[in-house]
Amino acid sequence: MAVDSSEKLLPSSRGARVAIGVVTLFVVLLLLGPRFVVVFTDWLWFGEVGYRGVWVKILVTRLLLFLGVTAVIGVIIFAALLCAYRSRPLFIDAAVQGKDPIEPYRTVVMSRLRAFGIGIPLLIALPFGLHAQANWATVQLFMHGGGFGTVDAEFGHDIGFYVFDLPFYRMVLNWLFVVVFLAVVVNVCAHCLFGGVSVSRKSNLPSVTRPARIQLAVLLGTFVMLKAVAYWFDRYSLLWSARKEPTFTGAGFTDIHAVLPARLILLSIALVCAAAFFAAIVVHDLRIPAMAAALLILSSILVGGVWPALVEQFSVRPNAADRERSYIERNIDATRQAYGLTEDRIEYIDYPGVGTRSPREVPADVTTIAKARLLDPNVLSRTFTQQQQLKNFYGFTPTLDIDRYDLDGELADYIVAARELSPNSLSGNQTQWINRHTVYTHGNGFVAAPANRVNAAVRDVAGQTSTSDSGYPIYTVSDIASQATGRQLIPVEQPRIYYGELIAGADPDYAVVGSGDGAEPREYDTDTSQYTYAGSGGVPVGSWVNRVAFALRYTERNILFSSAIGPESKILFNRDPTSRVNAVAPWLTTDSNPYPAVVDGRIIWIVDGYTTVAHYPYSQPGVLTEVEETVPPRRSAPNEVSYARNSVKATVDAYDGTVTLYQVDDHDPVLDAWTSVFPGTVKPGSEISDELRAHFRYPEDLFRIQRDRLAKYHVNDPREFFTNNAFWSVPSDPTSEISDSQLPYYIVVGDQDTAEPSFRLASAMVGFNREFLSAYLSVHSDPEHFGRFEILRLPTDTQTQGPQQTQNSMISDTRVASERTLLERSNRIHYGNLLTLPIGNGGFLYVEPLYTERLTTQVDGSTFPQLSRVLVSYRESGSGGVRVGYAPTLAEALDQVFGTGTGVIATPPGGDARTAPSSPSVPDSEPAPDGSVLPPSTGDESELTDAVLELNRALAEVRQAQQQGFAAYGTALERLQSAIDAFLSAGGGQ
Repeated sequence: MAVDSSEKLLPSSRGARVAIGVVTLFVVLLLLGPRFVVVFTDWLWFGEVGYRGVWVKILVTRLLLFLGVTAVIGVIIFAALLCAYRSRPLFIDAAVQGKDPIEPYRTVVMSRLRAFGIGIPLLIALPFGLHAQANWATVQLFMHGGGFGTVDAEFGHDIGFYVFDLPFYRMVLNWLFVVVFLAVVVNVCAHCLFGGVSVSRKSNLPSVTRPARIQLAVLLGTFVMLKAVAYWFDRYSLLWSARKEPTFTGAGFTDIHAVLPARLILLSIALVCAAAFFAAIVVHDLRIPAMAAALLILSSILVGGVWPALVEQFSVRPNAADRERSYIERNIDATRQAYGLTEDRIEYIDYPGVGTRSPREVPADVTTIAKARLLDPNVLSRTFTQQQQLKNFYGFTPTLDIDRYDLDGELADYIVAARELSPNSLSGNQTQWINRHTVYTHGNGFVAAPANRVNAAVRDVAGQTSTSDSGYPIYTVSDIASQATGRQLIPVEQPRIYYGELIAGADPDYAVVGSGDGAEPREYDTDTSQYTYAGSGGVPVGSWVNRVAFALRYTERNILFSSAIGPESKILFNRDPTSRVNAVAPWLTTDSNPYPAVVDGRIIWIVDGYTTVAHYPYSQPGVLTEVEETVPPRRSAPNEVSYARNSVKATVDAYDGTVTLYQVDDHDPVLDAWTSVFPGTVKPGSEISDELRAHFRYPEDLFRIQRDRLAKYHVNDPREFFTNNAFWSVPSDPTSEISDSQLPYYIVVGDQDTAEPSFRLASAMVGFNREFLSAYLSVHSDPEHFGRFEILRLPTDTQTQGPQQTQNSMISDTRVASERTLLERSNRIHYGNLLTLPIGNGGFLYVEPLYTERLTTQVDGSTFPQLSRVLVSYRESGSGGVRVGYAPTLAEALDQVFGTGTGVIATPPGGDARTAPSSPSVPDSEPAPDGSVLPPSTGDESELTDAVLELNRALAEVRQAQQQGFAAYGTALERLQSAIDAFLSAGGGQ
């Protein structure tokens, strides 16, 4: 009977094992299968973009870190278990036998000794190994990092030690802490299980065997030794201490004279305590290590906490300005160095804040006013959409961009945008899989509008009840239709856009392009034509292996069974320009605002890349990239950085998705380290074409953090720095409802030396917690002076209105207030960017566009902003009063402020972007209302401009001399005759 019963049970036992094996395999596939699919498809994608070496190196580094940390932790924990097992007592106290509650667990473990001996270390080590692999960048920088050529002011180490080496040492130390702590816990548990540590039933006192005592003494002594090493490395973290926040960052008087000695004292005490624990190997009295541990804890409280607090309270605070002087100097020098704000890049200019000359008399001002930007990229996205969308499935980003183009020799800034595919705008049958992913695959064209003009001035804005045809941008469009007619002012060879910010808003983000079984074009191109993608971008999905992989990745069966996918088909995914750059260069922090540009006939996206450091000794930390709600969501930058360089400019081709990285900073040690890690991924700056370089902008994110640093670190004197008296502040934004601080803005201004247009990023600065203007920052984006700062410093004994005060003055003007009341009855008012422009040889001109949008109860988006009025403000040099101009055009507003005739130097509201006059000329040569002469648009502009300005000055002198007698009148006539001759010789008579 026993044999028969055994034979009956055997098959069911085998069946159970098979079932368990099948279930286990299914669970493993369920857990690892999706990950494998992602890894495989990523491998295909990195091969397509040409950066598979980056992917492989990162993957190998992660894998080695995972295996290494898992192995080390697993082996040490296994050794702790093994030592406890082999040193277990062979006999258990009889008083405990039969009553030991641990006995059942001991029996279970002994019956499956191998499973527990290997399984427990693996289960503990695997999560830590998975966590450790994320530190691949720390390891690679340690292996490839070099020096900065600059040493810290306290310890004398090269900055490279803190950036490349110290993070690795701290990482290793932290993992050693973890593994020793885990070994202590596991060893104690094992000794309790096997009887090495027990509690006597008679005395209720713990009993520890000699082997258990030795093992625990070694582990605890090692832990305390690691603590001593930690105290040594903790000294270096004082160099980015926030103890003095918000005054300055870095080690101050208390840190150097109290905290630093305290850590050395604690290091010594920790070594003594470690020796006490090791002494327990030969000394049976456990009170010695216990007393040592108590001493270490008490010392850390008294020496590490109380003493520095006393020094700070009674020695530093009463004499803080003197005590902290040298440390503030260190902070100032380090912060300037870390953010690239050194003297060789910054020019400070004393600026009175009050104009001393008429803008007409300053050639640079003529250029500045003629190029004054009236279109706001933050306001006009819906206007672009309504007027240039063409189809419901096209769209523009919520915030447009600004760039400059040189058309027919005229450099001007333009509001630019790519007409992208907007997958989220598809509706009805358009949302079916075949249409969404194989028909509507790309956008169409590049749209630009001159930033300083509109099609026509809006005159009767107060009484209008419907949207007029005036006050809108003059569009320069380069798309499929304009390509066919040959009327592209900005020539684009391939206007189709497969990669962009809006395109990537689809969920999931992919398009299947290329020939299907019928080999007929199926992608929508125009209402009368279809298109088949012919670019190099995309991963082939003609093979069944790839089709299955992507079908699993996107959980979409149509990828397997659709006839739209043929042997030559490709799948385009990861189509956001910023995401593509982040993927191929994960060591870069990318700017939050990529922008499109036309370079060599192709539409490309330009993405600014930053190299950053979390802890730069004595440098003031800050947030580089603000977390923004964008579509698609942006990867957030590190919380804080204390070093930033815009060392890389990346481009992403809008048609084939090609990602190219260019080096634009040859003196960045962090970039040098990363190029050593990934050689060949970043091209040298010598390979940047002149046309591409002409479209590089100084990035906004970097400028914002530099602006915040300059608000404090323009101060040289440590005592003045400590008092905060000379600090600046970023002005509040009077035109924005969502931003507290005024954002920097791109402008074109006239160069003071040549009067040539210069493209810059600028920002006004006000006094510390005040609203009066204190400084004006601008940084060049022109290739020849790229990255050079110009800071206009205003005197502290006068007051010049800042943006908020200027806004209040303008909107409280009687004319503005009365018309605003009428406007608000039927319109929504949008105030555009309030620009601060330096003019008048010492003054500031404020220019602000006012947009109106008709109020409606409908939600169809049929209304959109149009430029209706222009407000200007300028402080007079004589009376010191502020004059406000308010008119349909900038020229009329300027005439109200400066007198009749000044507005002629402003660009007229309408006209073709290609033939519109460049600064400082205007279309016709005829007398202005005040008798001055307006320059024609022909001839040499520089020579003609000088002649016109001299002629206007001569005319003004003649009018004044009429009241001064014949001698003065004769002299004035002679000057007038000379000016007329110069005007005619310059082509003014044509």
